[in-house]
Amino acid sequence: MTYTIGIDYGTDSVRALIVDTQTGEEIGTHVFYYPRWKEGKYCDPVKNQFRQHPLDYLEGLKVCIREALKKCPDGVAENVVGISVDTTGSTPVPVNREGTPLALLAGYEENPNAMFVLWKDHTAVLEADGINEFSRTWGGIDYTKFEGGVYSSEWFWAKVLHILRENKAVRKAAYSWVEHCDWMPALLTGCTKPENVVRSRCAAGHKAMWHEDFGGLPSENFLTGIDPLLSGLRERLYTDTTTSDISVGTLTEEWGSRLGLPTTVIVTAGAFDAHMGAVGGQISPGSLLKVMGTSTCDMIVSPPDEFKDTLVQGICGQVNGSIVPGMIGLEAGQSAFGDLFAWFKQLLIWPLRNIEDKDLLTSLTSPILKDLDEEAAKLSPEESGVLALDWLNGRRTPDADQTLKGAVMGLTLGSDAPRVYRSLVDAAAFGARRITERFEDNGVKIRDVIAVGGVAIKSPYVMQTVCDVMNKPIKVASELQTVALGAAIFAATAAGIYPSVEAAQKAMGSGFEKTYTPNPEAAAVYDKLYAKYLEFGGFIEKQTRK
Repeated sequence: MTYTIGIDYGTDSVRALIVDTQTGEEIGTHVFYYPRWKEGKYCDPVKNQFRQHPLDYLEGLKVCIREALKKCPDGVAENVVGISVDTTGSTPVPVNREGTPLALLAGYEENPNAMFVLWKDHTAVLEADGINEFSRTWGGIDYTKFEGGVYSSEWFWAKVLHILRENKAVRKAAYSWVEHCDWMPALLTGCTKPENVVRSRCAAGHKAMWHEDFGGLPSENFLTGIDPLLSGLRERLYTDTTTSDISVGTLTEEWGSRLGLPTTVIVTAGAFDAHMGAVGGQISPGSLLKVMGTSTCDMIVSPPDEFKDTLVQGICGQVNGSIVPGMIGLEAGQSAFGDLFAWFKQLLIWPLRNIEDKDLLTSLTSPILKDLDEEAAKLSPEESGVLALDWLNGRRTPDADQTLKGAVMGLTLGSDAPRVYRSLVDAAAFGARRITERFEDNGVKIRDVIAVGGVAIKSPYVMQTVCDVMNKPIKVASELQTVALGAAIFAATAAGIYPSVEAAQKAMGSGFEKTYTPNPEAAAVYDKLYAKYLEFGGFIEKQTRK
């Protein structure tokens, strides 16, 4: 009996999932919620600033693994053979020459610019605009062409440049920058110096404009042309990248002792949460896999010989080996999905903000989304009369533009909470359909749709709406923690239990618990509402650009 551990760093928490490598069966699991993040520290939603302290990550790693092991039968810990880590992204951090995040150093402990810049941080909008403008006009290689042709403020270079411009002290102290998904394996294996850190193929290719055709990262001339502040940084980063089926080392004695695991445990190269979630959800060529949580990530894999020279415009990149080694991985997504519904809930409960009894507050507010689901489901698609846009956190795909804002039209004095909520669910579904159409318009064939994540399992109403709007069947993965399972699958592959990720998927995958099928009558109505959504979106875009 051998076991692997998938570590899934999400937006709000980190989870450890310990699985049997022969069956994929869950043996033990535990979730740790980041205490500083929960308090709202270092974040300013009005400015779209979202930062996370490395201490939340470090404390969470120890607690979630040790607590998960406590739930396992005797003998599991000594038979763990591999660990794989996934994280949000792009979530980079400035580090010193030793690879230590600046927020862990004296004088920087409370400086948000010295912390991890979370994926949803959009403070770098101006920097992204500058990168796009320079890419179009500088006369050299278009380094954005494998990124969908549009660079986003959610991504590596924009965030790095924003911090360098924003904070002189951090600019002076930052020797290099490391993605969260690269820092965790480096930490566990004791190889944290920036020059020695093994870099994730998916993080580099999808967010940092790395590509084999370029010989690595964009050229020094390109980067310094954007801003001289980037001068010299390229040589302190990396040239090579690694897929997540590769071991980068074994646990150090220090981390083996902290986690209660043997030092023979191998650690794989890291990756983004959605990419490992796609593997856990059993993605294969022809499937569009949607990770549906606070945001969405929509992914497709294709053999290189079938994909040929196609470049899909307006997506979040296409990279060889980024999702499944040996395949071209294509990524798209929505900057807000579950966050839309969470925002509306917070709007509704604003008058209760001063209740000090947390148990009372929880009992009052926990049922809200479930109740809204039930009431909104009673309305026919056209009955609410309210139309919304899903850009409350900007638009990721198609054609990234984080300056865009959400909007609602058609409100009357009869527009109650279920009707407004229904318009938000419809808008999220319309955004999902736009992504599918962008792929299909570029010749990418989609055989079926697979959904994983909390929203996919917990909200039948939302899932049926997405199914009707897309007018495609949607299979929902059985395992709630599909992302962590994907990480465990990579760990089993890197440990040599399986010869390939595909073989590990077949043995360890959890299968599907439900398939949603489109309602033809609802789908026909949604076709008309979708046309109005596109028209409304076009109007709001024009007003934003003015």
